[in-house]
Amino acid sequence: MRTAFPVILLAVCTGTAANAQQQHPQSAVYEWPADTLVRVKLDKWQDLKFGMIIHWGLYAVPGMIESWALCSEPWVNRDSTIAYDDFKKWYWGLKKDFNPVKFDPEQWAKAGKEAGMKYLVFTTKHHDGFCMFDTKQTDFKISNGPFAGNPKADVAKYVFDAFRKNGFMIGAYFSKPDWHSEYYWWPKYATADRNNNYDIRTFPWRWQQFKSFTYNQLSELMHNYGSIDILWLDGGWVRPRETVNDEVRSWGAAIPEWSQDIDMPRIATMARAAQPGLLMVDRTVHGSYENYQTPEQSIPAQQLDQPWESCMTLANNWGYVPGDPFKSSARVIHVLAEVVAKGGSLLLGIGPKPDGTLPDEVIERLEEIGKWTKANGSAIYNTRTTPHYRDGNIFFTQSKQPGTRYAIVCLEEGKPVPATVQWTVNIPKKGSRMKYLPTGESVKWTLEGDSVRVWLPASVLKQGSAAVALEFE
Repeated sequence: MRTAFPVILLAVCTGTAANAQQQHPQSAVYEWPADTLVRVKLDKWQDLKFGMIIHWGLYAVPGMIESWALCSEPWVNRDSTIAYDDFKKWYWGLKKDFNPVKFDPEQWAKAGKEAGMKYLVFTTKHHDGFCMFDTKQTDFKISNGPFAGNPKADVAKYVFDAFRKNGFMIGAYFSKPDWHSEYYWWPKYATADRNNNYDIRTFPWRWQQFKSFTYNQLSELMHNYGSIDILWLDGGWVRPRETVNDEVRSWGAAIPEWSQDIDMPRIATMARAAQPGLLMVDRTVHGSYENYQTPEQSIPAQQLDQPWESCMTLANNWGYVPGDPFKSSARVIHVLAEVVAKGGSLLLGIGPKPDGTLPDEVIERLEEIGKWTKANGSAIYNTRTTPHYRDGNIFFTQSKQPGTRYAIVCLEEGKPVPATVQWTVNIPKKGSRMKYLPTGESVKWTLEGDSVRVWLPASVLKQGSAAVALEFE
């Protein structure tokens, strides 16, 4: 019976359709942080442009959707012949099977660095409550099971250390809801949906226990794991009730009559005392603690002036799912160009295997992406937006100190490279030199009316490329 569950769930819980109702959209309101140190770090973060988010937890063992199969909502499908309580026992019992003896955070960091990624967000705890750090608040953690005797049992510490050594800005993903905690999902009652399952107004003591539990876990992360740059808080339905707006209602999830307030001001005060300038990303809870916005699996339709990040998966799922199809490297490069031209950053999601290594396809894609970013990074990193950011399949950025602009021509996969490209915005300075970024060689360009025509280098015509980056005044 134990082995039957993942086979059933893989048939119904993978793919983008199943994930649609748990994707966080982008907040419509943004509030710039007042703290000078936060503003400085935010500007530094905006220079980086490309990051990696790693989802790794119990769900990697059977290779299924992360956490959400525990949730009883209409869009979540399970085999109707399996009792819900039996499923929860099986899922949480995967703790006995999670023994990633090949855990290799150095491999992850090396692959990310070679891809041109500059910052990390690692899941210290997802909604299922299983902790990938050595918390003292619960025994439901990777360091209390078959992996406990491993020198790297405190997984988050070694992940952060490996990426920090490779120059990454470090972010800790943390789920505000915790479906394993008796103070969030009280075993006395059924677990109907993603929300806590008791009336906080009637049982204030129990909710206070959950607030203390959450505060203490976040304090551990902020004090025991070295320098942390980003606290990336997921589970936007855990929020003060007065912040519930039409955006939240559009998710289609139930909204309780009580407030799931965990006292973010107190958490922020503690966190920033330990980590000065910490970026807080309280997703979709617009205000002082959403220092940048995080549209999920999507790109905003237009350029935005406030800081934001598109978090997208390299495959279909956030975590490891065997046989999951991966996006092409060209597709990721095109997304990166569009996101950066619109003023954002791309946070690309990968899922390590249950043994602690990356799938071969992930390494291959990151290597391919890295070849492009290494040659064309000037058009991506340390750039800012231009008022005219797009002309068809061509995206424009400019250097942080205005004067130099970049055109990133996204070429259609499987089609011949055109000999010339044209655009009608961002006209180069008369008589100035335009160059092809990978080699620095000059390219011919002319102005034909209000249209710029550029002749692409012979090497591109012969060898092809996902995108061509050009630099001009």
